[in-house]
Amino acid sequence: MRTAKINPDELVLNEKLIALNRVSKVVKGGKRMRFNALVVVGDGAGHVGIGLAKSNEVPSAIAKAGAYARKNIVKVPLKGNTIPSEATVKLGASVVFLKPATPGTGIIAGGAVRAVVEAAGVKDVLSKSLGSSNPINVAKATIYALGQLRDPKAEIARRKGIELEPEAAVNG
Repeated sequence: MRTAKINPDELVLNEKLIALNRVSKVVKGGKRMRFNALVVVGDGAGHVGIGLAKSNEVPSAIAKAGAYARKNIVKVPLKGNTIPSEATVKLGASVVFLKPATPGTGIIAGGAVRAVVEAAGVKDVLSKSLGSSNPINVAKATIYALGQLRDPKAEIARRKGIELEPEAAVNG
């Protein structure tokens, strides 16, 4: 199911650097250094995106990654302060498992998963990251897992062919 594109200009987005890596290319005259940056943006109210970009300088790599992240924002359905259901995604050698948690649990996650769910506005969630800890794959798998989530009321209404009021579909 394809969703409508989200306009980042209408959102107040916070940007956070997840990973910064120096990469080099060996050429005839020596090594050419570049930097790649992985950035997450989110409004803390159910919108999150990640971007990966390379550049010769660190600030320009981070700026490019932030611009890419703003182009790839997904809507995350929230049920209070947690997610509505479990989700598991395998991307490359990384597996990310997200599970709803009771209020007051907090974010039980590490590294890239924590950064992405915090940016999305999820306050209570349990997670497990298995396999590779590559932050790029873990962050992408987390975004895919959050993108798989569906609002239960909206999904039932869709299956029954019932139209929901826009306010009811957003709040769940």
